[in-house]
Amino acid sequence: MLKCRTVWKKLAPLARASSTVCRQNVRRAGLNNGRIPTSVPTAHMSSGPAGGGGDNLKYALLVGLAGIGGLTYAIITVKGDQKRYEKRIAEIESRPSKATTDVQPKAPAVEASEPEEAVPEPEPEAAPSPEEPSPPAEVAAPGADVEAVAHDAEVAASSQTTEPPPADEPLVEASTEEAAASPAAVPVIEEADEPVVESPVEAAAPAAALVVEDEPSPPSEPPPAELSEQEPAPTAVEESAILTEPAAAAAGPPAAEPPEPQPEVVAESAADSTPASAKVPSHAPYLLIGGGTASFAAARSIRARDPGATVLIVTDEPDLPYMRPPLSKELWFSDDPSVTETLRFKQWNGKERSIYFQPPSFYVKPEEFDSAENGGVAVLTSKKVVHMDVRGNKVKLDDNTEISYDKCLIATGGIPRNLQVVERAGEEVMKRTTLFRKIEDFKSLEKVSRNINSITIIGGGFLGSELACALGRRSTESGLEVIQMFPEKGNMGKVLPEYLSNWTTEKVKREGVKVISEALVKSVKYKDDKLEIHLKDGRLVKTDHIVAAVGLEPNVDLAKSAGLEVDSDFGGYRVNAELQARSNIWVAGDAACFYDIRLGRRRVEHHDHAVVSGRLAGENMTGASKPYWHQSMFWSDLGPDVGYEAIGIVDSSLPTVGVFAKATAKDTPKAATEKSGTGIRSESETEDTATSAVASATPAPAVEHKDDYGKGVIFYVRDKVVVGIILWNVFNRMPIARKIIKDGEEHADLNEVAKLFNIHED
Repeated sequence: MLKCRTVWKKLAPLARASSTVCRQNVRRAGLNNGRIPTSVPTAHMSSGPAGGGGDNLKYALLVGLAGIGGLTYAIITVKGDQKRYEKRIAEIESRPSKATTDVQPKAPAVEASEPEEAVPEPEPEAAPSPEEPSPPAEVAAPGADVEAVAHDAEVAASSQTTEPPPADEPLVEASTEEAAASPAAVPVIEEADEPVVESPVEAAAPAAALVVEDEPSPPSEPPPAELSEQEPAPTAVEESAILTEPAAAAAGPPAAEPPEPQPEVVAESAADSTPASAKVPSHAPYLLIGGGTASFAAARSIRARDPGATVLIVTDEPDLPYMRPPLSKELWFSDDPSVTETLRFKQWNGKERSIYFQPPSFYVKPEEFDSAENGGVAVLTSKKVVHMDVRGNKVKLDDNTEISYDKCLIATGGIPRNLQVVERAGEEVMKRTTLFRKIEDFKSLEKVSRNINSITIIGGGFLGSELACALGRRSTESGLEVIQMFPEKGNMGKVLPEYLSNWTTEKVKREGVKVISEALVKSVKYKDDKLEIHLKDGRLVKTDHIVAAVGLEPNVDLAKSAGLEVDSDFGGYRVNAELQARSNIWVAGDAACFYDIRLGRRRVEHHDHAVVSGRLAGENMTGASKPYWHQSMFWSDLGPDVGYEAIGIVDSSLPTVGVFAKATAKDTPKAATEKSGTGIRSESETEDTATSAVASATPAPAVEHKDDYGKGVIFYVRDKVVVGIILWNVFNRMPIARKIIKDGEEHADLNEVAKLFNIHED
């Protein structure tokens, strides 16, 4: 009907013109006949010179040519209109819908059922704004024939119910088949501002339940933020009517358009989805992905600068934010048999504290997140962010829930590495292997260590050596055999100079650990209820359980969907000096690869870096725009008697200069925590600054590599400049070390520099 009417409108003027030409020719022929001599009969049909047959032939030719020309023009016009129509439809289909996230991106048409009408089957529906009622005629796309579309709307309206819709709820209905076939169905979605999808079951609700925005939200305000206004009536997005997808709009929204693609919200039933929608806020001004130290430090910093801010932390762990260092240190030395339940421990100074940063009462419940008067911090536990839409400023969780944000921090930390030979060894071997990282790993390993006879730790770094010493002390009580193997010549061989690494190895052995150095694992097998570890040099180690402590892989799962750059050398998200990866996105902690103005691009996996980078990211999220100048430190304790703190690049492949002195009773981690009042030493160190160091007047003795290194300072040198410092059983001197690295000066005699640390004073 649309095509016929359009063709007729274009041919009508031509037909009228042809009729006018015919009448003029008839009059002309009559005049000519009037001049014929009276002697010739007017009815004579002779074809000779005296007859009028020549004029009739001209008239016939003229009419024929006019008809042919009109038909040709009609054909050309119809074909041109068809091509323009197809091009317009393709252009409309390629545009993303302006509908809210309740409408599927592929749905070409939606319909709204009448308030009092009982519909047996759920159909897609859309209600126009009650504030701006419109007639039940579909809106034409720009450039389309207005009259043709209006006629088509009349035809569509005539095929529907004859009952007129109420004035406050205009009705536009079309079946799924008609919506797929009607060309005018696509522009309906294009022009709809903010349709709200409602199921037939909820159609009887008052019109006030429909939340419709007058104008589409601007690009700077993410559309998902509007969903937070609809929480009083969450069932509007929970019924099966949400997901109608006619095949006429098979093309999804293109990535080139600024508006974000529509969410794929699929709710099986209202009963199933209501609890989830009640607990998960739809919008968070500050969204922090990850529940570790960096996230908590950022949340605390945001609240300090913006006391009324609401901060949402999303973590895939079931626990509230907690500190990780005690998992491999103090918790293992607790005398409390219920330590795995309480997660409380005594620091080296005897003070007891919890592993959690704050108790549950500190946080706002997620369901009260939007209504918190003074803001607060809420934590969504056991939820993983699987996708980021950086253009739409929103994320998708593993349960398909979507959360929009204004500012976002990625602090996803890292994932423990495993040995490939262990991964390929089979299910039985993997069941008896622990990758140590989380609270659940501590609980599992603590339980396993009480029920087996032998345990083997693969790895000689910080974590492996700390766990070896912790489990080694238990071996004297329970008879547990503790084995530690690593490819280096000594413990922490990649960090400490060889002489200090060898001394550390002997220290670990005295803790009851059997150390196997220069050990490369060839294969692992499960045989006769034992794990057999075959080394490349032919040695065989039998054990009951394996702990793999071979490093950390930064978690960059969101890089692809978010379009963030991952550093090819160090791993992690590349960020600028303000820890920003993209507009409105910051990264902190283990996952951040930042540029150090003194030491170049780096990625650090330590507690202090997580604290300071998280704190700075939180400040910058509130508009501080501060660069990351901090030189982070880290520490490791081999029990309460031996510990060290380090800063900068500490790599055993670099030249080192060590200055040592005799240790006293106060030169231990236990004494250091008694003085500072905290076992998490970075909490006190990062607040201090060294303005002017006062050197000790006591002359430094010559450096002698003895078997006992009580306390000292180890300098790591690159291009005659100190780039790293280890303070061995020297505590509360980190600001001095930080200033030395920051100055970046050449030092002719590092023994003189060592005097700044006062290591020779009793």
